[in-house]
Amino acid sequence: MDLVILIGSGAVGKMTVGQELMKITDFRLFHNHMMIEPVIEIFGKFDGAVVSKLRDDIFDAFIKSDNKGMIFTFMWAFDMQSDWDYIKHVSNKFEATGGTVYYVELVADRLVRLERNKTENRLRNKASKRNLAISEDRMLREETKYRLVSNEGEIPFEHYMKVDNTDLEPEVVAKMIQERFHLPDKGTTEMMNRVKLEEVRPDEIEQMYNMQIESFLPLYEKYHDEGSPAIEPIEKVRARAAQTTRKYYFIVKDGARVGAINIANKPELHDNTVFYISPLFILPRYRNQGIGYAAIQKAFAMHPESKKWRLDTILQEPANCHLYEKCGFARTGEEHIINDAMTLICYEKKIIVS
Repeated sequence: MDLVILIGSGAVGKMTVGQELMKITDFRLFHNHMMIEPVIEIFGKFDGAVVSKLRDDIFDAFIKSDNKGMIFTFMWAFDMQSDWDYIKHVSNKFEATGGTVYYVELVADRLVRLERNKTENRLRNKASKRNLAISEDRMLREETKYRLVSNEGEIPFEHYMKVDNTDLEPEVVAKMIQERFHLPDKGTTEMMNRVKLEEVRPDEIEQMYNMQIESFLPLYEKYHDEGSPAIEPIEKVRARAAQTTRKYYFIVKDGARVGAINIANKPELHDNTVFYISPLFILPRYRNQGIGYAAIQKAFAMHPESKKWRLDTILQEPANCHLYEKCGFARTGEEHIINDAMTLICYEKKIIVS
């Protein structure tokens, strides 16, 4: 399960950005004060040990759920080793599930944050901030006592971004985060439940072949690629399907066959952990619904032994490139010029084993 940690000083906008990020992804928000406020209400004062214990209980239960991921907000004192240790403690929980942790640091000018400290959304969700004189004084004292903004190059994590959101609306920042880390759109979890991969039987090859022609014909008419799947003979498809190292699957949504995917493994390369996707297609009338993304995720799940995935796509088709990058693929730099109008580029996704 994945985790997004939103980091920043008081009233920088962590919760509000988290709320917006939850609107456009399948991640759930667990903001800092969801545990702080009940503890203050029950105990009559802040108790850090109790807050930490309650948070851990939530984390442990959440990672066992069928949710896609969590958004967690935290005010990190970078000069306190205990905060570094706590972030590592929380991150380890999610990485142990095979998930990825994304770190987003927000920074904003003090005057802007003092204004944000008064917003209706903040005061509605954080009762302990409603006495503005006290909360403003606490915010200024925290800045004096702790270093709440990271130094340049201090954060060592691969999946990290720093955003100055002084003049940015929270929905803009949320979209920046989603696009930077290729977080799945809202509804992806639902689509994952509606999409299945069903192995293509030998007597179903012709049906799949006709679907392949329909799917690739517009690209052939656009690029006139002589290697296009739209014009390859059915004998070639049958031969590919007969290989013991390759399998075709129908992509099925709500019981309807909407496309197909071929998954290949090449043991002659002496590495059974490398898999290839070629081809993948969705019928035109079913596109732009998130089906391709769901099918690729299903392929990943079918081969937990995989360490690397590879595929090729057309450079001049940005929608295809976006899909694969959203799935975690990165360009290798290898390119093959097919003709004046078309170039194939190679993509690769490495699986990080915890």
